[in-house]
Amino acid sequence: MTNFFSKIFTKYPIKTRRLLEILPGFFSWMLILFPLWGSFAIPYFVAYFILFFDVYWLYKSFSVAVTSFIASNRIKADESKNWLEKASVLSDFEKVNHIIIIPNFKENVNKLRDTIKAVANQTFPTKRIFIILAMEEREQDAKQKVNILIKEFNETFGQIFATYHPDIEGEVKGKSSNEAYAGRQAYRQLIKKGLIDIDFATISSVDADSIFDRQYFSYLTHSFLTDEKRYNKFWQSANVNYNNFWKIPAPTRIIAFFGNIWRMAVLVQHDKLVSNSTYSLSFKLLKRVDYWDVDVIPEDYRIFFKTFYMLKGEAWVEPIFLKTSMDAPLSQGYIKSLKNKYDQERRWSWGVSDDPLFIKWWFTVPNVPFVRKTVMLYNVLIDHFLWPVNWFILTVAANIIPFINPVFSRTSLGYKLPSIAGTILTFCLLALLMLIIVDYRTRPKSKSLSRTREFLFPLEFILLPIVGFFFSTLPALISHTQLMLGKRLEYKVTEKI
Repeated sequence: MTNFFSKIFTKYPIKTRRLLEILPGFFSWMLILFPLWGSFAIPYFVAYFILFFDVYWLYKSFSVAVTSFIASNRIKADESKNWLEKASVLSDFEKVNHIIIIPNFKENVNKLRDTIKAVANQTFPTKRIFIILAMEEREQDAKQKVNILIKEFNETFGQIFATYHPDIEGEVKGKSSNEAYAGRQAYRQLIKKGLIDIDFATISSVDADSIFDRQYFSYLTHSFLTDEKRYNKFWQSANVNYNNFWKIPAPTRIIAFFGNIWRMAVLVQHDKLVSNSTYSLSFKLLKRVDYWDVDVIPEDYRIFFKTFYMLKGEAWVEPIFLKTSMDAPLSQGYIKSLKNKYDQERRWSWGVSDDPLFIKWWFTVPNVPFVRKTVMLYNVLIDHFLWPVNWFILTVAANIIPFINPVFSRTSLGYKLPSIAGTILTFCLLALLMLIIVDYRTRPKSKSLSRTREFLFPLEFILLPIVGFFFSTLPALISHTQLMLGKRLEYKVTEKI
């Protein structure tokens, strides 16, 4: 069967690609508009669809609440363990080295310094940590920043050096192409010269605002050495936006809250866990799959699925039950900060542009276990395809049918639909309460924050319907539509001060 589809994709490369690019936007718009046109033609079907979706959302809400609670307990337990002690007794401990790539463009030197300091404070021996500042050649003051940081940390690590990614024809400007260039330079300068044994090296893709837990690389070393399939693995911690949580505008804080909870929850959701933002893998695996791709902006999902299919399904993401704290978008001024958050959501939602390729690989790559590849694809598609849809179905759909079709509103189902839907979604507030408790237990306490301010935080959720539309649904819908129309997204750096 894969041979058949391979022939189709080979014979019609442009048509199949465009068809798959149209699919996410078509699906999203169809579901968004379904209550409008369906209210005339098939009102009962639309009503039951809305109720089914509300029940699904109720299940999803409690599922995230339960899994985030489990993950937060595991994080608390693993934070208290001495991972250096556990790792240092293992054979080959002395052979392990960690390479860290920090891709950045127009990043504040103080922000980079904070990230490097977090690495310098690791319990793992820092002389076996190698830092690569992956700069863009087109950035005017890149060398000046590099000189400052190398002078400050030159004696701290095994090595700290910079790469300068040139603008190369055919490449998409962004994190992925920059990392690919830096990764190849790391191979030439560290592994090919014999400074590091590739069999005992990990490489981490690190956002420029990542503040690691002090035990991250000790934990990673233990996981790496005790895993029989270490050369088929990625490692992922809980990436949370705690660095500036109380400094960002309330709308951004609400989005950050749900993002933090979600990224903790997926640590215990097995095949839902995919590499994101800041993650690690064995250098041997990265070399095997020929580094990151250079024709894409969002690189994290792409590198995992590329690996997954190249290894015929023999690739996994293992959780590291520690928190890696990052910045939420923040600029000079309230409005600019909100605009910055919107731009970040646009970039994140552009991850839907990878879905056509994932679907193509599902059809054409042979000898990949059917059940696992289907589950993996389903998890990605359901999140991406419904991203622009959820808000419309949950907030307005139940009230549209009685308004558009007064005849149906006089039936028993039509009359009760808004109240039934409202009751189901009201139970979701219990899940939200659980999420607030999990967040409170997990989030670091700020000494400068008053108890009253923290206690009043849940009141900000009154903004959720507005925030959800403008900072999640709208940017995702625009990304879906832009992809459907065959337009590309221009990479924009997220400002974080």
